[in-house]
Amino acid sequence: MCRVLVIDDDKFVRTSICAVLQGAGHEVEDTGDADTGIGYQHEAPFDLVIVDLVMPQKEGLETIRELKGEYPDLPIIAISGGGDIVRKNFTQVAELFGASATLEKPFGGDELLSVLAKAVNCNAPSTDNAA
Repeated sequence: MCRVLVIDDDKFVRTSICAVLQGAGHEVEDTGDADTGIGYQHEAPFDLVIVDLVMPQKEGLETIRELKGEYPDLPIIAISGGGDIVRKNFTQVAELFGASATLEKPFGGDELLSVLAKAVNCNAPSTDNAA
């Protein structure tokens, strides 16, 4: 099980990501504001952060840079849906800033879980009760 922080200004996207991750057994916290998310990381560090690249106030690249500056080993998945040109440029730069992986919106739950598994070694609790 991972502790995952989701930072995205779109409530629907956050809710969808949280549902997928919680359904897979992960502990999830979410916020629509990068500064609040960084504060959550300071209070009780997460195993992985998912951050949207295009947000008002503090955008995702700045958020990634700040988190990686304080937590260099923190896996971060950058997500973006800002159109083909914006998405491609931002995701490439996100990797340069230290993102472990990128996902282009829209993405499915299986794709999200696959990228999460590659980014960090957190296993969901087993639902198998066989002895």
